[in-house]
Amino acid sequence: MQDKLVIQSLLSVGLLIVYSIAKFLTRRYTEKFATSRKFKKGRAADTAKIINSTFLVVSLVILGFIWNITFEGLAIYFASFFTVAGIALFASWSILSNITASAVLFFSFPHRIGSKIRIIDGDNTVEGTIIDMTLFSLHIEVEKKKIVFYPNNLAVQRPIMEIMD
Repeated sequence: MQDKLVIQSLLSVGLLIVYSIAKFLTRRYTEKFATSRKFKKGRAADTAKIINSTFLVVSLVILGFIWNITFEGLAIYFASFFTVAGIALFASWSILSNITASAVLFFSFPHRIGSKIRIIDGDNTVEGTIIDMTLFSLHIEVEKKKIVFYPNNLAVQRPIMEIMD
């Protein structure tokens, strides 16, 4: 019994160390990536938070396995939690899809602040200059002092052309 406790404790400490290193490397990589692409530091921090939240959930699940937490005893709590969470996630689907799209745009979007673009969206085509890229939307100046806030989840789905002067 004592040996099992020591092994579980050592595995837990090891997991904590791996989680800390992964968190550090994620932050460092996203900042380096943001600097190379000339993104704002806040954008890199938001992306790192999304990735690190995923690491945290995975680490907690692994920790549960290390300590042999049975899910039978927690079934009522999990059922209640997932019911409430499911309703909340359904209600906030748009927000979550924008946050997820923000991470996708961070790593794969070839345009940056100052780029002139055209988002082809049928009758709702938007053309202008990107002035900011946030967690939820692209801020596009279409005319002097007129800004369109284009949702990230739509920017991922629509074709975007860069306009060369």
